[in-house]
Amino acid sequence: MTALEHEDSPVYLKLRASIAAAILRGQFRAGDQLPSVRALAAEHGANPLTVAKAYQSFQDDGYVEVRRGVGMFVLPGAVERLRVAERERFLTGYWPRVKDHISLLGLDVNELLGRELA
Repeated sequence: MTALEHEDSPVYLKLRASIAAAILRGQFRAGDQLPSVRALAAEHGANPLTVAKAYQSFQDDGYVEVRRGVGMFVLPGAVERLRVAERERFLTGYWPRVKDHISLLGLDVNELLGRELA
C-alpha cells in the first residue's frame, strides 16, 4: 500500500496499488510473469478472489495478458501507460487533498520541497 492509499480503501485497490508500484519500480518489466493469484494472496494474507479482482483490473486496462495455463504477463508498453495513468490519478485524486492538508497545516511548500527525506 502506498502512503497515499487510504486505510479504508477496498483490499483489491490496495493490492492493485501494490502491484502498480512494483511494476513502476521495475520489479516486473514487459514480458515478466506476475506472481500467481494464490502466491500473491498468501503473501498479502488476502482472499484469492480479491487478488483475482485486482489482476482483472490490470487486464481490463490492457497492462497484462493472461496466457492460459501459464500465468499473467506484463505487456509491452504497460509501464509507460501505467505511469501516465497513475500520474493522472495522483494529480486528480490525491494532490488536491494533499494540497488542502498542506494549507490547513500552514506548511510552506518550498520548505517541504527543500527538506531531506529520511
